[in-house]
Order: sequence, then structure tokens, then C-alpha cells
Amino acid sequence: MRMRPKLQLLDQALIERILGEAFQLIEDPGVRVAPYVVDLLRSAGITVKDGVAHIPEALARRLLDLAPRGFCLYDRSGKPAVRYGGDDVHFDPGSSCLNILDAETQEARPAMSADLVRLVRVAEMLPQFAAQSTAMVCNDVPPEIGDWYRLLLVLWYSEKPVVTGAFSASSLHTLLDLLAIESGGREALRQHPRAIFDVCPSPPLNWSEFASQNLVDLARAGVPAEIVSMPLAGATAPVTLAGSVVQHAAECISGITIHQLAQPGAPIVWGGAPAIFDMRTGKTPMGAIETAMLDVACAEVGKYLGLPTHAYMVTGDGRVIDAQVEMESGMSTVLGALAGINMISGAGMLDFLACHSIEKLVIDAEAIASAQRLIEGIDARTESLAVAMFAQTGLHGDFLKLKETRTLFRKEQHFPSAVIDRGLPNMDGATPGILQRARQRVDELLSAYERHPLPPERERELITFALREAKESGLSGLPEILRPEYAHESRLT
Repeated sequence: MRMRPKLQLLDQALIERILGEAFQLIEDPGVRVAPYVVDLLRSAGITVKDGVAHIPEALARRLLDLAPRGFCLYDRSGKPAVRYGGDDVHFDPGSSCLNILDAETQEARPAMSADLVRLVRVAEMLPQFAAQSTAMVCNDVPPEIGDWYRLLLVLWYSEKPVVTGAFSASSLHTLLDLLAIESGGREALRQHPRAIFDVCPSPPLNWSEFASQNLVDLARAGVPAEIVSMPLAGATAPVTLAGSVVQHAAECISGITIHQLAQPGAPIVWGGAPAIFDMRTGKTPMGAIETAMLDVACAEVGKYLGLPTHAYMVTGDGRVIDAQVEMESGMSTVLGALAGINMISGAGMLDFLACHSIEKLVIDAEAIASAQRLIEGIDARTESLAVAMFAQTGLHGDFLKLKETRTLFRKEQHFPSAVIDRGLPNMDGATPGILQRARQRVDELLSAYERHPLPPERERELITFALREAKESGLSGLPEILRPEYAHESRLT
């Protein structure tokens, strides 16, 4: 029987201490909440005074027990593609970058719609990414339509599930309407959710109007929510790693309390993007080993409660694709996979999450593939581990000739793409560096990409919806980034 390798940073005693203090915090000093949820909390017997909710441990524990221990996200065809729960591990590109690292200049510039489409097409071709994300803010469209427009582009060019989010409470329902059109209705979306929404508390222990409303409205819509708690150790959270994990737990527990009061049994994820605060620079190094340790420890607490988990990893802090960035990204990729975190976001990101790179995305995909092979573990694939093969070869070592070698080498070994240099001959005799190899890989994936359209009536409905929403925002059209036959309908004037 195969043993799956696992990473554990916290023992049971420390996890119980963390949870014990988290339950203390949500009662005293309590959690700051928005007026939107005050009546909901008071109806459950929670004291709310001066905007601060004091949540009893017994009630919070009962509500934690109502949250599902697992659920799926579905692809466009209605098949389960991502399973949240247990030790299943999936990856998606990082979200919401303002900038992209230009492939030619290797300098950051504002991301545009065409950049997001390019990234989505590449991620669609990479099996290492079980889900897409609304990876970039499209700086060529007005901010008031940005949330739903970038989701529209992802749905248009991808069949995979989507990790997304709303930047304002008012835009959430527009995003849900868009997903419902693509899914064939609100009930279809509820039964086979295509997307999960990140919802972020403000550290420390503050559920804003925007975040509170998102939690409640997602719960009632039956669309999964992913809490992304972001304690910053030493700045907006205790400087100790254990103290920051306590704050993360308190923010997640209080968020789940609000969420489950709104709709018991609605799907929700114990997630986050914690980090340390670098006292020398004032930066938040997402590639630091302590940040990765925080991610793993926070996920362990969620797993102890039996909840689905998420973390932000596979990121680097340098401004260009270099050895530092990929060392940091590869290290956290392996740690997150060994921890069994259900969804690991962040691939493709650098510069403290400020910038995306499609070339980095394909390099990260190689690290992910290796991590996925690692957690498969070592299996006894033959009745005799080695003795029977030695009986055939003796001491000559001619294992290449054995039937077992021909039969099993593809199961035992992961073969990376040409992004990884393993000495395969190059046609022109040159030895390109990894960045050049990554660029070539991007070009290959883009050339091989083929869009699979939605049924025509749904495509037409999506375009009609988008144009109506754009018009309500004072626009006369959309950038020409959709299929050519719709260009005349989506033109900005």
C-alpha cells in the first residue's frame, strides 16, 4: 500500500491551544462587524455592541460543525474538476495583479485585457492547473466594470473552474448573474458551482461591510466562499508565528460563523494569505520560509477541524524571473503539496504579489508537476521489489532490457517539458536559458490552444448581458477581445 508523504508543523496539543485562544479572541475582545450582519448575529443570541460582536465559543463550534467537510467545483461540461476536502491538492494562478512582467522588456507594466486572455489560454493548456483565476486587473477597462469583465474573459476562454472575487459588494450580484448565464441558471450554478469567491477579512479581526455582505450573499446563493485571512506577523498580527496562526483561526472562525448563520451547510473554505512583516524593508515577503510556514500551520488548524483548505504560495519576491524567485516559488510549492492544502493559489506571481508573469507561470507548472509526483509517494508496483529483476539480470545490470522497465518507467518517472533542461538535443545546437525556454513553451501552448465555444444562445446572452452592464456604467461597448463575430457589438467608441 502506498504511503503518502506529509508535512506536519503543529502537534495536536499546540493546535488545541491555538484554537482555544482563537475562541477566546472572538468573544473578548470580539470581532468588529458591519451593520449588514448585526441583526443576523443578534438573532442568534450574539451580543453586538458599538460594532463589535462577542461570539460565544459554544455557538461558533456548533456552526463550524455545519460547514461541509468537502465539495466540488465543476468544469463547463458539469464534471467535477476540483475537490475541496481531505488531502486533495490543486493549484491555480495567482489573482488580481495590477501589473504583468512584459516578456520582451522584462519590466512590469499595467496589465491589459489581452494579457489576461493570453494567460488564461496558457493556463488552460497546462494540466497542472485544475482551475483558472481572474488573474489580472484589466487596466484598459473602467474600474466600475472590471470585476465582471475579467470574469467574462475567463469564462469565455476557459472550461475550467474559476477562483475569483469581487472588489465591491455591489459587483458580487453581477458576477453571480454572469456565472448563472454561463451555467444555465441560478439553480444549475448552485448544484454545479463553476467558481469560488475569495472573501477577505481586514486584519486584525474586522469583517467590513463589503466582506460581510459577500459572505452572507454567497452563502444564500449556494456559491462557495473562500476566506482569505491575511495576518501580517509583526504589523497587523502578533509577531510570533503561533500568535499569527491564532489570529488567522479567529478570523476564519468568525467568518464561518457569519456565513453559516446566513445559510447553514453552505460551502466555505478555511483559507488565507498570511505573511511576515520584514522589519528591515517594510515589505511582506511572500517567498519567505516563515510565510510558507504560516500557510502550512494555518492549513493544519483548518484540517484539524475537518474543513477544506486554501493558501497563497508558489510566489517569489524578486522583480524579475531569476534564481531567487524560482527558488522561493519551488520551495513553497513542495511544502504546500506536502501539507495537503486543497487549493494553492499564487503561481505566476512575483514582486510581493504585485506582478504576474506568464513565463513564470509555465516554470511554476514544472515545479507543481514535480510536487504532484512527490505526493504520489513510492509504491510497490511489483510482487518482488528487486529480487525478481536481479534474478533476470544477475550482476550484469542490464535492467534496460527488462519487460518491467518498459512497462513501468512512465509510471515511476515524471517527464518534464522542455522548460526543464535535461540535456535533450537542440536543433540548432544552442543552449537557451530557462527564461528563453519558458518563452518558447508559452508560444507552443498558445499555438496549440483551441477555444471550445459555448452554445450559441448562451454566448449571445453573455454578450447581451455584458453590453447592458457596460451601458449602465456609461460605456458604449467593450474592448475587441471576444470572438470576431461579436466585435461589432463590443466595440468601444
